[in-house]
Amino acid sequence: MKYWKYYLVALLVIAIDQLSKWATHTYMLPGMPGEIPLIGDWAKLHYTLNPGMAFGVELPPPYGKVLLTSFRLLAMFGGIYYIRKLWQRRAATGFIFCVALILGGAVGNLIDSIFYGIIYDNAPFGAPTPWFHGQVIDMLYLDLYEGILPSTWPLVGGAHVSLWPIFNIADSAIFIGVMLILFNQNRFFEQESAHLVAAEDRAAAQARHDAETTEVAS
Repeated sequence: MKYWKYYLVALLVIAIDQLSKWATHTYMLPGMPGEIPLIGDWAKLHYTLNPGMAFGVELPPPYGKVLLTSFRLLAMFGGIYYIRKLWQRRAATGFIFCVALILGGAVGNLIDSIFYGIIYDNAPFGAPTPWFHGQVIDMLYLDLYEGILPSTWPLVGGAHVSLWPIFNIADSAIFIGVMLILFNQNRFFEQESAHLVAAEDRAAAQARHDAETTEVAS
């Protein structure tokens, strides 16, 4: 299947992500009334909308969202091209799979931005057009910690901290892909370097063979 198997991984991430967002929108109420506990109060399903990037960061309106979506489109095509180039360079299989996870997650959230303002009518109030202004659907809620940090801690001691990320399957795929690359970069890139050295050795051997053949012929 050559490099197409990596695109299938990305498509699988997109399909699971979009199905989970459809189910969340169809069967859950937004906010606390629709919360579904999974592991006590620590892990829940919680339907919320994210108008911008990770952690709700937004670019200035009215066209910041269009710029963000356009950047995501460019990143999508860049990811598609990059996977093929990695395969041609005989990069580590695990590394390419990680890139495919990141690509699938990016496209999953891109679909929300482009189409959800139309499909689910969830563009923010005052958006110039529902196209390219859809809000990302998040539903995975981890209530990790909320409270005052010990005063003895340097720099952050005594500060009030709320750690309760809300994300989706696409975000999870991106996070997992990035973390796997960070924790396995030595193995991934050593394997790629070995392939490059082997290719250079073959090219050098072929050049020597061609030179010797030319000398004998002359």
